[in-house]
Amino acid sequence: MDFDTLYSNIDQKLQIIEKDNPYNAFLSTLPESVKELKSRVKQEDYEKSRLAGVTLGIKDNIHIKGHSVSCASKILEDYTAPYNATVIDKIKDAGGIMVGKTNMDEFAMGSSTEYSAFGNVLNPSNTEKVPGGSSGGSAAAVAGDLVDVALGSDTGGSIRQPAAFCGIVGIKPTYGRVSRYGLVAFASSLDQIGPFGRSVEDAARLLEVIAGYDKNDSTSVDIEVPEYTNYVDKDIRGKTIGIPTEYFDQGLNKDINNRIQDVIKFLEKSGAEIRSISLPHTSYAVAAYYIIATAEASSNLARYDGIRYGLSEREAGLQEVYRDTRHAGFGQEVKRRILLGTYVLSSGYYEAYYDKAQRIRRLIKEDFTEAFEEVDVIFTPTTPTTAFDIGGKVEDPLAMYLSDVYTVPINLAGVPAISIPLGNDADGLPIGGQIIAPDFQEQDLIQVGDFLEKNYIQ
Repeated sequence: MDFDTLYSNIDQKLQIIEKDNPYNAFLSTLPESVKELKSRVKQEDYEKSRLAGVTLGIKDNIHIKGHSVSCASKILEDYTAPYNATVIDKIKDAGGIMVGKTNMDEFAMGSSTEYSAFGNVLNPSNTEKVPGGSSGGSAAAVAGDLVDVALGSDTGGSIRQPAAFCGIVGIKPTYGRVSRYGLVAFASSLDQIGPFGRSVEDAARLLEVIAGYDKNDSTSVDIEVPEYTNYVDKDIRGKTIGIPTEYFDQGLNKDINNRIQDVIKFLEKSGAEIRSISLPHTSYAVAAYYIIATAEASSNLARYDGIRYGLSEREAGLQEVYRDTRHAGFGQEVKRRILLGTYVLSSGYYEAYYDKAQRIRRLIKEDFTEAFEEVDVIFTPTTPTTAFDIGGKVEDPLAMYLSDVYTVPINLAGVPAISIPLGNDADGLPIGGQIIAPDFQEQDLIQVGDFLEKNYIQ
């Protein structure tokens, strides 16, 4: 490894980010990464490290000790992380070089990265389009060649949807596969940290590093982590791939539908068995998700009260401190979700909304469990449309929420999924395909995704 060239390249990228911040992808940089690298390379075994020489962007809701963790919100603008997230320690141990903290929708609430308090992110494929959200900064940083790989978080599609919009790879691991310790909570039963990469293999390598049991996370599952990179360059002959009829309704963009159908034919020609399946409760997923997620957000964000940490507006009595701090600190979308979550948890409405949404969630999980008794993986579109115009949906929350129609069922069920690029639509915008696997079978995502990446020719 030519370290002089590596230092130079990283310094150059840092200068570009600090001076111009292409796509508004970053909120801050980590220039000490180069200093740390220079001390690490003196160790004879550095080149053997799994992430040796690999640059990363880190979504700004993940703690890096001594650095800002703003969640793209005014309420945490001056907050400094007191400890490292588990995934950060693992990246450091593996030799990764963290370049900066990436922009995002405030508190990860959004599907376009237009809800950041520090300006929206631009899509490198077309800067008049959104990059998706909420991990839009991480996706843009990878797609725009500012870093090699990046970390995002996925609560309802926040890795896969921006991966699809930006034409890169994004993986949402099984719930419990990657530690959430050090991830600022949005909806605790849905959040998962996962990787972005320009190739399936790059994303798989990062997932190898960050996956695994963590005693600091009570939802972390103690189960062996495969060497995911062993599953690249494999055939898919004999794999059974399910195609759910519910994912091909009238809301699906024609170009995306045509491309997905073409990929299905290619999979069949490649020796996979294609089987039509049903996930009958899919149509209830968005409604159930936006009840459960907002309820959990309402509870998790109650801690931002102007008393313990973060922004504080202390000009009057206690109730005024709460009111004024949250009014000044939270953006419009976060306030909307807190209000909705508080409403569905309130007396007289809990049974009508929250309890019913949890029952639907169980049925959605059962849909996937039954489907995976018949098939190895499921293949769907990642999104119903390609990237939309900046400002095109920001005033229409319902239209924005429906951007997640193909991704939220996966979070409700807790199963893993990957989005891979499948070429472009007639306007040159990236199309994403989603592969879904049973719990803790991320290797199947990588095997099928890598095969398509290397063999499917648009």
